[in-house]
Amino acid sequence: MKPFELFIVHLTWADGGKKRPALVYVVDNMEVGVYQITTQFESKSEPIRSKYFKIEDWDKAGLDRLSYVDSGTLINLPKLFIKNKMPIGKLSEEDKKRFIEFLN
Repeated sequence: MKPFELFIVHLTWADGGKKRPALVYVVDNMEVGVYQITTQFESKSEPIRSKYFKIEDWDKAGLDRLSYVDSGTLINLPKLFIKNKMPIGKLSEEDKKRFIEFLN
């Protein structure tokens, strides 16, 4: 598991949870820091959209359609929440560079 790889993770909240793609950003021994991936953009408010990074090479990243990294919250998860230990893909070098610039 390496930064900038995409995995399916199980996220939970007060009234449920679901599996969704996530971008690994930080890795340590027991946890990973991930950003959620979403396809929802148009219906979001401008303040929320400003935190969404467009993945240009979404197909190379292993995604089915145009998607965005929600950089609003870095979620720390136990590695156990990663359902499949094999990544579904990774950010292209160009998207990786753009994402680092976007965060700064």
